[in-house]
Amino acid sequence: MRGSAAPIVDGRKEGKLAMPHTCASDDQPLFELGQIAATPGALSVLERANQTPIEFLVRHVAGDWGELEAQDIAENEYSLVHGFRLLSSYRTKLGETVWVITEADRSATTLLLPEEY
Repeated sequence: MRGSAAPIVDGRKEGKLAMPHTCASDDQPLFELGQIAATPGALSVLERANQTPIEFLVRHVAGDWGELEAQDIAENEYSLVHGFRLLSSYRTKLGETVWVITEADRSATTLLLPEEY
């Protein structure tokens, strides 16, 4: 990844990241987010759209991968079970793309722009 990402909140269970009841079927996240960070570019895009990182993190942790091709969705489903990296791609209200990536070891989740990868 180019640039640097600033920590937002610790998303591990003990970090007590509050997730709305829209998460996975049993109201539990599908996986841990680890430390949550966002690049300045992603934060700028979200600010312009008047949206927050939480909106996208909630979708990501619930298994709503956003706007991905079928092959990428299948890869995420495989990665969820086998402990590989997870990628979601979302569009803001202004139509700009933001990616959310959770590392394979679930130690960190980063919001970034595709060009920042």
